[in-house]
Amino acid sequence: MRDIRRARRVEWPTLGLIILCYVVWGGAVWALSTLSLWLAVPVAGVAAAFHSSLSHEVVHGHPFADRRLNEALIWPVLVLAVPYARFRDSHLAHHHDAILTDPYDDPESNYLDAADWERLPLLLRLIFRANATLAGRLIVGPILGQIMWMRSDWRAIRAGDRAALGGWLWHLPSLLAVLFVVWLSPMPLWAYLIVAWIALSLLKIRTFLEHQASDKPRGRTVIIEDRGPLALLFLNNNLHVVHHMHPRVPWYRLPALYRANPNRYLGCNGGYRYRSYAEVFARYFWRAKDPVVHPLWRR
Repeated sequence: MRDIRRARRVEWPTLGLIILCYVVWGGAVWALSTLSLWLAVPVAGVAAAFHSSLSHEVVHGHPFADRRLNEALIWPVLVLAVPYARFRDSHLAHHHDAILTDPYDDPESNYLDAADWERLPLLLRLIFRANATLAGRLIVGPILGQIMWMRSDWRAIRAGDRAALGGWLWHLPSLLAVLFVVWLSPMPLWAYLIVAWIALSLLKIRTFLEHQASDKPRGRTVIIEDRGPLALLFLNNNLHVVHHMHPRVPWYRLPALYRANPNRYLGCNGGYRYRSYAEVFARYFWRAKDPVVHPLWRR
């Protein structure tokens, strides 16, 4: 009986947001762009970033019990640059807390190994140092992150990783479909490239200090007690240690879990907490939060 109920479940808040996301995105690309392109571009960028947050929910089994149905809902990759299958596989690997922040084994780590750092030319060192500040993460982070990720996947493909190759091949129809829709719309393709950059830049706010180097795996994951627009944009992933401890819980239940026992989660992560994203911006917009080289990791 429980299996039947699970198979029939529908998480309406998530499904409703997926529909709303496409409505806002389509309205910006098709209608708003005829009135003001410079208003349509940021609106579409926010919608594309929100679509990425919804894709994260799909990775964790929402809004339906059927994985294929979930993935069909978010098939068009609005940010263009992130193949869903590669995001899914790398993100699930990232959820092994024991490897969090590892420069090699954690696909979402922002740290470099000291040996890799020493081999970098001066210009790249300067770029990585700028990327360690929030301002730099917003400006160069989307391009740098994309290059690093594609470089890693290219190496995996050359080594015979069929999952990596398949992820990029399955991405091509989605990419072409989104570009075709934009080509038919009043929005120029060059403007949509700015949309994609805005979306990826917004997502860098969430990942900027999501994890830190720590001897204890649970101490590596942050709590940001924000309840404003960015918390909604990121679907409460600012309560990130709660998500890591309950990865199957949908976004709309995370705040209640945290409020019910904040000391439990702050005890687990060693008090790694910020009151809001405003505090994060004030502290780290021009200043690095963490070093580029992992301070604890040794090969």
